[in-house]
Amino acid sequence: MFRFLKKRVSRKDAAPSAAPDRGILVFENTSDVIQAEKRLKAHGFSIAVKGPPPEIQKGCDLVIEFPLMEKLTIERHLESAGLQPLAVVPVTAPLLEPVSLFHTKDFGRYLMVRAANMKITVDKDSLRIVNISGGGCPDVPYLADRLVGQSLHEAPQPKDIGHTLCGYALQLAYEELCRRCLP
Repeated sequence: MFRFLKKRVSRKDAAPSAAPDRGILVFENTSDVIQAEKRLKAHGFSIAVKGPPPEIQKGCDLVIEFPLMEKLTIERHLESAGLQPLAVVPVTAPLLEPVSLFHTKDFGRYLMVRAANMKITVDKDSLRIVNISGGGCPDVPYLADRLVGQSLHEAPQPKDIGHTLCGYALQLAYEELCRRCLP
């Protein structure tokens, strides 16, 4: 599955920088990524959850991008929490670049943010959530029912009412939407 990690990169294919400054943590499942993200952010690490590079992409997987200089400290924090990544990979080539989870589409009056497979759309004038879509998890209809019609100021955070990967992805989209729309 991770044969690409064992491949040698020829000098002409190597990235131009001598020392990569970022790495990615690859986990077996999404719940491990979510737990690792919470733990690392609680300890002040500058990390980001992203989509995996195409070479390791499967299903709804996520990876954590982190400053490579903090690799040993991060590994110790994760080990103390019982979280073991499948791989810790330096981002040394464009093909290993993690993919941004966020895609934004401006429809004039409406702004839509997609994170992974979940989309949230807001009316830019009133800041009311007008649509929730995507996913395939059992809590998506419930999340849509609770959020559509609410303003960004009043709406509950998806992480507080959702219980699946879709709820987690919707939380990421919600946070990005708030970052773009709220002062």
